[in-house]
Amino acid sequence: MRTLKDAKVGETVQVARLHGSGPIKRRIMDMGITKGVQIQVRKVAPLGDPMELNLRGYALSVRKADAEMIELA
Repeated sequence: MRTLKDAKVGETVQVARLHGSGPIKRRIMDMGITKGVQIQVRKVAPLGDPMELNLRGYALSVRKADAEMIELA
């Protein structure tokens, strides 16, 4: 299973599924990360946390712990 945490800088990926439950999953969905959305990885901080993403026309930063819950197609 490949997750968003494994994506490389410059890569564009598609979300296949969200893991987690309750308020954590809801928070990820509220950020616009839903099944089928295209995400471009713009930057990753020097120590790998956080990641800067482009999706739905805006920039978003997510932590590695959150990126691990996002399964890619």
